[in-house]
Amino acid sequence: MKIIICGAGQVGWQIARHLSGERNDVTVIDNNPDLVRRATEALDVQGLTGFASHPDVLDQAGARDADLIIAATHSDEVNMVTCQVAHSVFQIPRKIARLRSGAYLDAIYSDLYRTEHLPIDVVISPEREVALAALQRLSAPSTFDVETFMGGKVQLLGIDLEPDCPALNTPLRQLTDLFSSLRAIVAGVRREGRLFAPDPGDQLFAHDQIYVFSHADDVARTLDIFGKPPQKQERVTIIGAGNVGLAVAQALEARPDRIRAKLIERDRSRAEYAADRLERTIVLNGDGLSAEILDEAGVPQADAVLAVTSDDKTNILASVRAKQAGAKMAIALINDPTLVPLMAALDIDAYINPRATTVSTILRHIRHGRVRDIYSIGDAEAEVMEAQVLSTSPMAGRAIRDIDFPEGALLGAVRKGDRVLKPLADTRIDEGDIVLIFALTKDVPEVERLLQVSIDFF
Repeated sequence: MKIIICGAGQVGWQIARHLSGERNDVTVIDNNPDLVRRATEALDVQGLTGFASHPDVLDQAGARDADLIIAATHSDEVNMVTCQVAHSVFQIPRKIARLRSGAYLDAIYSDLYRTEHLPIDVVISPEREVALAALQRLSAPSTFDVETFMGGKVQLLGIDLEPDCPALNTPLRQLTDLFSSLRAIVAGVRREGRLFAPDPGDQLFAHDQIYVFSHADDVARTLDIFGKPPQKQERVTIIGAGNVGLAVAQALEARPDRIRAKLIERDRSRAEYAADRLERTIVLNGDGLSAEILDEAGVPQADAVLAVTSDDKTNILASVRAKQAGAKMAIALINDPTLVPLMAALDIDAYINPRATTVSTILRHIRHGRVRDIYSIGDAEAEVMEAQVLSTSPMAGRAIRDIDFPEGALLGAVRKGDRVLKPLADTRIDEGDIVLIFALTKDVPEVERLLQVSIDFF
């Protein structure tokens, strides 16, 4: 596939990193020559310095025979014009644009993105995606990562194993026998910085980070088995009333469980803007790093504090101060992945990576076969893929034990109609089934091959 990526910032670079490693012909465009140089030196991509919305630049990038263009520059307007030029001049069949401004995302203006108006096939909103990720994190406070699949029937839980975890030093095969009715599977283990897909004979040790697929009805039991009993959240403090913070506050107000939320914003005009759009949330104008403001916001009694300002360091420091003040849990929004190793040392319970969230969303619209969902784990270490099995897939009509999964891949759940099954060796994968697969990045192409439509499907 020939792909043009406009914007070589964090999101563009990560998308190029994913796609260039999968035998795609990738060209990266950016008006910053240093970013273009970084991409071409580190990745197997072609680079072009220039403005992505200019027809001559797109022409030089090979737009006349491109299959896909991804507009992920920092400017919404540039991304929109780029897609228009790609459609009108070069007839590129698929166009994805990242748009950040809420003014472009209101549902009442959805007709704007039709072919006869602005021909954008997929609109990605980082702020909305991050707000959803934040709500996911709040829904499972004892985990460091969480994502929902199969229409809410399956959750991926990231769990830190403490020394008192009752499941330690027990082979996974034995855990399966002990809890035979538990619909949960350990799909990935990160140990001393290395992520791998475990074998049935592998054991878990203290300080391992594990990724577990669990049926939604068994999440509480799964967390309890791994030493993380569920926690009820009634009081939440949000630091930062930007697009993410405001979206989270609005979503919390819409929930039926009546969570008591408070929102801290340093900029007075933004605080007033947020207050006008919220009904029950208390909005405080002040510095989220101030001990007095944190106390006024009830942080010492908070079940969770969510730091989602536009500055990583502010989010980290605010999270540390919140935990020191007595908050039960702190979640920080972190754009820079090099800061992630500091989270555990600073007693920050969880983090949200906007880049990984946006990358996952874009990949969802690119993968081969009937891929329904994608979730990128860590710093592009692995992916979780939810996909439908077609009649021409190499998996169709075979028992799991007979499917040649790569070493770094593991099947986490199978959905047959309305039933979600825990996959066993003799479980047969049929046409139309929905499968959930954990795969290390190096094994994603092989997993795609197992899911990919063969030529006779067409």
